[in-house]
Amino acid sequence: MEKNHVFDQIPDYLDGNLTKSEERAFETHIKSCRECQNELEEMKTFFNAFEEDVATPSDRLKSKFESALEQEKLNQGKVVQLESKPSSNWTGNVLKIAASIALLVAAFQMGSIFQQRKVNEDIAQLQDETNQMKQTAMLSLMENQSASKRIQGVNYIEEFEQPDEAIIQALSNRLLYDDNDNVRMTAFEALAKFTSSQTVKTTFIEALEQEKNPSIQVSIIQALVQIQEKKAAEPMKKLLEKEDTQPFIKEQIKAVLPSLT
Repeated sequence: MEKNHVFDQIPDYLDGNLTKSEERAFETHIKSCRECQNELEEMKTFFNAFEEDVATPSDRLKSKFESALEQEKLNQGKVVQLESKPSSNWTGNVLKIAASIALLVAAFQMGSIFQQRKVNEDIAQLQDETNQMKQTAMLSLMENQSASKRIQGVNYIEEFEQPDEAIIQALSNRLLYDDNDNVRMTAFEALAKFTSSQTVKTTFIEALEQEKNPSIQVSIIQALVQIQEKKAAEPMKKLLEKEDTQPFIKEQIKAVLPSLT
């Protein structure tokens, strides 16, 4: 005949919620029931695992336990009981639930990571589109018939920390071919920030060979000397030979030429 187990009293026993008579009856039964002893030990082990965080089982935990216990009782009524340890294991079921919750938390965290990655990608795409719009506006302004608009376009370089080759080339064209002195000077000042570019170095040398404005000539000479561009020596020597080269430009060249040869 199947014993009357006291599984449902285990939580109250561990919590000290049983009356004195109930507690004595419980302990008397436990001494003679191996299955209830095993269940009690498993419950003690389970509660001890959470002792640091939770002093006593919450009402919610007790409710879940009792609900799981009722389900296990129903399941026991459908199978033939063997002498071995019953298959019901509340602790194992709770651990499975805990594992499921952990998986849900991990899935949520992974979802958050992927969502953040998507946001970063969207921001990068938006920044790229914004830069494209700025570049289009800059290049368009530099082709404007108005010199002031062309200067405005050149000054758009402030919006780009690392301008691409198309922007560098457009600025070079302003320095080499614009008929307005102010536009050419502004273009030079913009390009002077990117003298590590081979295109800029080549443009400065070419501009030095054809530039007629003394102020721009001096600025180009100083920039080429500062970056120690050896290829600038020949254009400077040619300027020394030209009769229309301003005397103070020749003096400047004579002073810096030895450092390039």
